Amino acid sequence: MKEKKLRIYIDGGSRGNPGPAACSAVIMNEKGDVIGEEGRFLGKTTNNVAEYSGLHLALTCASRLGADKLEIYSDSQLLVKQFCGEYKLKDEKLSEMMKIISKDLSKFKEVKLKYIKREENKLADKLVNSILDSKKLSDKENLKLAKERRETFKQEELF
Repeated sequence: MKEKKLRIYIDGGSRGNPGPAACSAVIMNEKGDVIGEEGRFLGKTTNNVAEYSGLHLALTCASRLGADKLEIYSDSQLLVKQFCGEYKLKDEKLSEMMKIISKDLSKFKEVKLKYIKREENKLADKLVNSILDSKKLSDKENLKLAKERRETFKQEELF
């Protein structure tokens, strides 16, 4: 069986820290053609949680597509350096998220996460911003969404 390699650009962002947040993954084949885009509104959370959620989203999408080799690109230097072990993970929530991401990694033969400049990540950034522009929730709606995200995370190991 032929190996399936994907290139994925990820992003996460919040408006305020914490604030309304979203993550995205733009999936490309080896030729560089966009074969899929996914994004999620996360409710009120931090920028770092949104970035980690983008990585988890990429791994989930790649698994669903049957990929076994991934090149993932992020403009979050913190995420990339923590993922590669250059920076320690001190935040408890991010540590828990990384444990789940680490489990997901076992589904693939190879996963490379590389840092790129924000200007090189325009597609994923645009998707995050379009999600945030479309979601104007009240505080009550944000709390409900955050509770649902926590429950989903516990049940399905999703962010």
